[in-house]
Amino acid sequence: MSTTARRVHYPYEQYVALEEESAIRHEYLDGEIYAMAGGSPDHAALAATVIRLLGSRPPGCRAFTSGLRIRIAASGLSTYPDVAVVCGRTARAVDDPLAVTNPVLLVEITSHSTEEYDRGEKRRHYGQIPSLREVLIVSHREPYLTLHRRDVTDWITFEARRGQAVVLEAVAARLAVDDVYGNDLEDIAT
Repeated sequence: MSTTARRVHYPYEQYVALEEESAIRHEYLDGEIYAMAGGSPDHAALAATVIRLLGSRPPGCRAFTSGLRIRIAASGLSTYPDVAVVCGRTARAVDDPLAVTNPVLLVEITSHSTEEYDRGEKRRHYGQIPSLREVLIVSHREPYLTLHRRDVTDWITFEARRGQAVVLEAVAARLAVDDVYGNDLEDIAT
């Protein structure tokens, strides 16, 4: 006799209840709950540096840490980007008062286990957020930034390495690769 693994479909309310009680964060998509990978010290340092460099510009915008849950109504994904910026008041998800739906900038710091997902499927989910203007991907492998900016009809990609910078139009900021990575990180490969 053979048995087939049965996938459990969790209602969103059950996910929200789990997040209130859990010490670790989870993503939610299509009724499935996924534990998120923990970060390394360099991963945390890169996220903190990006937040510090963004500061509070432009006025009326706020940067949030990975503790902020983002809900993407169009795709059903709920997740925790490494950095999120919201300009103006936060708009909350109808089905989740702790999830925000209106970021203008999202930042992902890649890791060995998340790089493909961050650069591919997750970025495609992010592209379905109407307010989102830019997605910045910070590499864990080398000093390398990838900026995806929403254009009138599509997304445009910009890349920057040591000695170069990206301009974040959504928040009127310029991030130099050398400033993001600095000399204080022990090892870029997190």
